Amino acid sequence: MVRRPVAWIVAVVLFAEAVGIAALNWFLGVVVDRQDMSLAGLDPDMMSLSSKIGGVVFGLYFALCGLVALLVALRDRPPAGFGRVLLISVAVVHALLGALTWGLVGWHAFLFMVVVLGLVVLLLMTYDRPARPEKSAGAAPGDGPGGSPVTSPAAPTTP
Repeated sequence: MVRRPVAWIVAVVLFAEAVGIAALNWFLGVVVDRQDMSLAGLDPDMMSLSSKIGGVVFGLYFALCGLVALLVALRDRPPAGFGRVLLISVAVVHALLGALTWGLVGWHAFLFMVVVLGLVVLLLMTYDRPARPEKSAGAAPGDGPGGSPVTSPAAPTTP
């Protein structure tokens, strides 16, 4: 039974986005190659190659983030270490891309970026580690959180 489906959803969305970004940049590289035009004296072959390489690298980055989300879903545990850093970085990337797409592409792309940002943040928040109460060295099993007793200790007596 799936307890928290948000990790599965994030994994699927990030894998789909990885394929989409790689395909879009590859297509743009092919278009630049077939146009055979120079932009401010730049070599069209180099622009085409850099677009294709950038698409593959960015697609692999999204696929790696999707893999982290998939591992979170399979293990049903919060991401730790490098995986957590990757998910935070993909959230920041979607926030920045969302800000750029509002003006350059339109509100539909902005809405998509914000939804993915929200899903990644929801994944990070729902799998957040619970706070562990700190126990002091002399705490008894019946003591309250943090090792402090529920009632005040008795006053010291003098012999």
